[in-house]
Amino acid sequence: MLCPRKCHVDRTEHRGYCGEREVLRVARASLHLWEEPCISGTAGSGTVFFSGCPLKCVFCQNRRIALGNQGKELTITQLSELFLLLQSKGANNINLVTPTHFAPQIAEALRKAKAKGLMLPVVYNTSSYEAPETLQMLEGLVDIYLPDLKYYSDELARRYSNAPDYFSTAALAIKEMFRQVGTPVFEGQLMKKGMIVRHMIMPGCTKDSKVIIKYLHDSYGEDIYISIMSQYTPTGDLGHFPEIARKVTDREYEKVVNYAIDLGIENAFIQEGRTAEESFIPDFDEDVFLSEIIKM
Repeated sequence: MLCPRKCHVDRTEHRGYCGEREVLRVARASLHLWEEPCISGTAGSGTVFFSGCPLKCVFCQNRRIALGNQGKELTITQLSELFLLLQSKGANNINLVTPTHFAPQIAEALRKAKAKGLMLPVVYNTSSYEAPETLQMLEGLVDIYLPDLKYYSDELARRYSNAPDYFSTAALAIKEMFRQVGTPVFEGQLMKKGMIVRHMIMPGCTKDSKVIIKYLHDSYGEDIYISIMSQYTPTGDLGHFPEIARKVTDREYEKVVNYAIDLGIENAFIQEGRTAEESFIPDFDEDVFLSEIIKM
């Protein structure tokens, strides 16, 4: 019941829609340099990629872990130690990637880590397919919300994520996230508190993108940052979805960015040049930090 799927699966015995049981699984931990500049900085964001996903988009760039095929089991104590290890390695923050289905365990691990000296801002990096009551478990523990807003169209959400209620659900979730963290706070070039809403442009979907950009600006103005992303990379088997089996064109991206400029949006991140490259898809095969924690 943690996510809007509400699959009612007893995850002590079986896998939920997310593909995971109750036991925490982490697929990768790293100092990640490919987030927004105010998140990655020069030292890197201390990313923890959790296995499984409640949304399971057909085009997922992290499908190897989103489908629940990869990951190492950690106890809550080991997860808290992983947070502290990333801090000791110089991470700018702790970045929880696809954390929804492990929210209660993550909340406990954060409390343990903070009690042992975790001082870094905590980033909640999510598809926004979230239940507000689950997000409320993280209140006071998360400093920065980094949600997607993928679709406005129910039809697109149904076709690519089997979630026709995506926009209405995500809009409520983002509202709850903003209530918790409020307007952005920076120290130098790094964000310490606030929200960045990401929107990745899809091939042939610029009209939908414009509606999303306008919704965010009308709802939050300059109290949030909007990250307009061009890094869509066709992966996996998209034979049933030929319309998205290509990269986004420069023209498509420029149309959405120019629309944002015309709206008067100032707090935004844009991507320059060809960004749909392998560098945005992490290597999930090697992980020194996870190995170190498991040996402890």
